[in-house]
Amino acid sequence: MQQSRYLLTGATGFLGQAVLQALLESDPHVRITALVRPRGDRSGHDRLQRILGKPVFASWIARVGEEAVHEAFDSRVTVLEGDLADLPPLTDRYDVVIHSASSVSFDAAIDEAFHTNVGGVERLYAALAESDQDPHVIHVSTAYVGGIAKGVVQESRLRHTVDHDDEFRAARLARESVEAESRQPEKLRRFIRIAQAQSSRMGPKSVAAGAEAAREKYVRDRLVEFGRTRAQSLGWTDIYTFTKALAERIGEEWAAEGHRVSFVRPSIIESAFRRPSPGWIDGFKVADPLIMAYAKGSLSEFPGHADSVLDIIPVDYVVNVILALAAHGSLEQQMGDPQSSPTLPAPGDSSAEYYQVVSGTSNPLPFHQLVRTVREFFLAHPLPDSEGVPTVVPEWSFPSSELIEQRIRLKELATGVGREVVERLPASTRTRALASRLVKTDTKLKSLRQFADLYRQYTKTEMIFDDTNTRRLLARLPDEYLSHRGFDVTEIDWQDYFKDIHIPAITELTRSYSRDRQRRENQRTPTPLRSTSEALAVFDLDGTVISANIVQQFVAVVRATRPIHRWPAALGTIAGIVPGLLRAEYRDRSELIRMVNRRYQGFRLDDLREAVTGRFGQAIRDSIRPQARKLIDEHRAAGHRTVLLTGALDVLVEPIADLFDEVVATRMDVTDDGVLSGFLAQPPLVDEARANWLRKYADTVGADLARSTGYGDSLGDAAWLELVGSPVAVTPDLGLYGLALKKRWKVMEW
Repeated sequence: MQQSRYLLTGATGFLGQAVLQALLESDPHVRITALVRPRGDRSGHDRLQRILGKPVFASWIARVGEEAVHEAFDSRVTVLEGDLADLPPLTDRYDVVIHSASSVSFDAAIDEAFHTNVGGVERLYAALAESDQDPHVIHVSTAYVGGIAKGVVQESRLRHTVDHDDEFRAARLARESVEAESRQPEKLRRFIRIAQAQSSRMGPKSVAAGAEAAREKYVRDRLVEFGRTRAQSLGWTDIYTFTKALAERIGEEWAAEGHRVSFVRPSIIESAFRRPSPGWIDGFKVADPLIMAYAKGSLSEFPGHADSVLDIIPVDYVVNVILALAAHGSLEQQMGDPQSSPTLPAPGDSSAEYYQVVSGTSNPLPFHQLVRTVREFFLAHPLPDSEGVPTVVPEWSFPSSELIEQRIRLKELATGVGREVVERLPASTRTRALASRLVKTDTKLKSLRQFADLYRQYTKTEMIFDDTNTRRLLARLPDEYLSHRGFDVTEIDWQDYFKDIHIPAITELTRSYSRDRQRRENQRTPTPLRSTSEALAVFDLDGTVISANIVQQFVAVVRATRPIHRWPAALGTIAGIVPGLLRAEYRDRSELIRMVNRRYQGFRLDDLREAVTGRFGQAIRDSIRPQARKLIDEHRAAGHRTVLLTGALDVLVEPIADLFDEVVATRMDVTDDGVLSGFLAQPPLVDEARANWLRKYADTVGADLARSTGYGDSLGDAAWLELVGSPVAVTPDLGLYGLALKKRWKVMEW
């Protein structure tokens, strides 16, 4: 039998992987060229070959052996290195083109969505025209391509007059417009204020980076809003369905020139019913984040009509329709009647054909039935929460969308007020626990808001997708083909599918993600006390090694070096600047250090040295936290270089200097007669200055920061903690605590 040549786009995606595997397994006479984009230092061929080690090929390998599968891949698959929107010339000739590549994000930036879903399709059909060939194009679209509608959605050409060229030009201009808008002085000042509120204690570079991050976020959010609003203004739910509709029109223009195009419109594609194996799925798909958020207790209610039909289709049903269309010529010959199916495109036919691979007409799944099935599953198999306690999933009552929206707003308002209150409280175990609860609540609310915005159109839909053409195709296929590549949706029992196949699959996927994340964290964080001379153990002093801060240290110095009758005057100098100290603590630690150390003006250096060599010095040494002393000793025993970085006066840390290989403290100018001037000899080593010093020090002594450990207690320490492989937040302030939670740093309560 003569070999057929197929061009496949989107081969590394969920559907594309399944199509590639099915083609290789089902038809030894098909040779495949896969368009794959190189990524980083990995070629397209390397990226595609990695798929052989993924679960999509596992069951086939188990049946025939790894060698046979690899031989089929090596002998029948060619990789065309390139991107869909920048497709190289097509030098080979193809009998079938299966186009499944697309950006499936519902909230993509408008220019990004158009670049892939419209520009890429334009380039594909242009490349076919340039190479003067006429393959059968199987163009994968979506059942939701018709946009917002009610009632039956037919398998036919979309009725709209939107010009895809005009919209593509506008999408490109949107990026230029928003980028220019984001650089206006008024906007930049706002971004700087945002960054200062969040990052001023980390240093000026952090503020600048934060301002630029705020600008980039503004651009991204604005372009997402451009896409969503433009789509909705023309009757589509989101930028994804809008761009897919315009892509169909490009394919229809190609078909109008006499070429063969079959549009395959699947609904919500989920895990496999049978092939390549029951439950096979590659990452979470449309319905899965919603299901898992419900299982974790994050969704107490959700906007949706209980009687809406949630149209879901297993991935192998979509694959089987694609394969049937691709091979229909030989199948028709097997049936002995090449002209028996008027629904299949034939050479020279000037009209496109449409096949909606859906379940809503033939085997509808009401939203309330899905919710009940999911709830029953997780009541019987609850997920453990972060404390290991089984999560009790809620029972949805399907209130009105307006009521749910009101509840979300009230919870968001309450959480926002709670955050503002907590941020003004002193850091303590209790406030950190309260902040952690607020973070979890806020995360759940953001999930609910995101799900409500993205999915309400799918859970409130009143559309029913017709599948007459697809069922007609099914009826014309031979039993031999249908026995292993059928797509009759009426055979699916939805309760069995979800309870026995789909939910176990995505639950295992969730566990797999958790294991992978833990493994990455373990790889990222080397064992802190592994014996090596290349590691540093870097400690902050105030609030970390000792619980006292520099204000408390000043008070202790006054009491140790001044007669009791002079205490009120000396301490009064610090009491008078408390409001300024509080502002400085939340704005710039350098300013705080200068303000406090200025109070040492007039102290004699000899008096301080005498104090620290006596009872006062012993008190400083005794104030070391037991956990800190234990870790310092353990790090030194492991051969790590111990480093102390502090804003305290150097003379005041002399009692503990022997515990560290390197001590960097604040030095003050001293007059010729040994009196402290109150002015620092050099800028204090805080936030970014510590980070810069640490980089140079590591280079000087040949240390590996990736194998090093750092201990700090305030947000200002984040600038240098980010440099080490094992950052540890020690009894942190709320700023550092929040960052540690976000970055998954270790938190210790001392």
